[in-house]
Amino acid sequence: MMIQRNGAVVDSHVHLWSPTAAFHQWPGTDLPAIHRQFGLDDLSAAGRSVDRFVVVQAQPDVRETEWLLDQAAGDARILGIVGWLPLDAPDATIEIERLARRPGLVGLRPMLQNMPDARWILRDCVQPALLAMAAQGLAFDALVQPHHLAVVHILATRHPTLRIVVDHGAKPAIGRGDDAAWRGGIAALGRLPNIWCKLSGLWTEQDAGADRTVCRPYIEHLLHSFPGRVMWGSDWPVLLLSGDRYDDWLGYAREVVRSTTPDEVDAVFGETAREFYRRR
Repeated sequence: MMIQRNGAVVDSHVHLWSPTAAFHQWPGTDLPAIHRQFGLDDLSAAGRSVDRFVVVQAQPDVRETEWLLDQAAGDARILGIVGWLPLDAPDATIEIERLARRPGLVGLRPMLQNMPDARWILRDCVQPALLAMAAQGLAFDALVQPHHLAVVHILATRHPTLRIVVDHGAKPAIGRGDDAAWRGGIAALGRLPNIWCKLSGLWTEQDAGADRTVCRPYIEHLLHSFPGRVMWGSDWPVLLLSGDRYDDWLGYAREVVRSTTPDEVDAVFGETAREFYRRR
């Protein structure tokens, strides 16, 4: 069990965006619930019961990463920024070294779920960037779906010094059929010491109107598969697509963790994120 840090709560996964920004691509007008400005003031209002936040990129554009770093500069509540870079670019290693000098950058996320090639991250042209990330102490956020789990396993095995976190539990199809492949893939990843997992985004993976408790077995499987390596995240404001409030998800997740792995409550809701992103 990790050491308690005065009960401080860390949200390991939030987003900020501005639809008027030149680099903005998603969400579009087809998602009116979240197609608006979400800034630091909105985040503070929604997450008023949380102490620190990790802000994660939402646009595949380095201009957004620079914007997020500027937004967070000097804001004590922002634990760090997970940005984006084209990891297959010829100058990727130079760009990684440059951005790593910005005080707020803690990791990068290449948005693997959107890649036509599920094995893109294993391409030879990407490997120098991954080595540079590990050398600079940057973490890797894996935005993936169940069919990527075997690829993430290969990635983690090839790069044992690269800290990897699986976002949103790899987005299982909650309540929509056989989940044996997801369960097996998650359990296999949990046996690798350089992989962590985010307890986030699960309510938006359920069918609209489904009972919120349907995701409980999935949460329990994540907790048992990654002992001491699960971190809670809200996935705000994407969470709003589920029709729920920030504190609804925080309260439910806390209830399940307390009853499933009571010794890890402080870890899941704070210490694991600090350890993974190397922010104390």
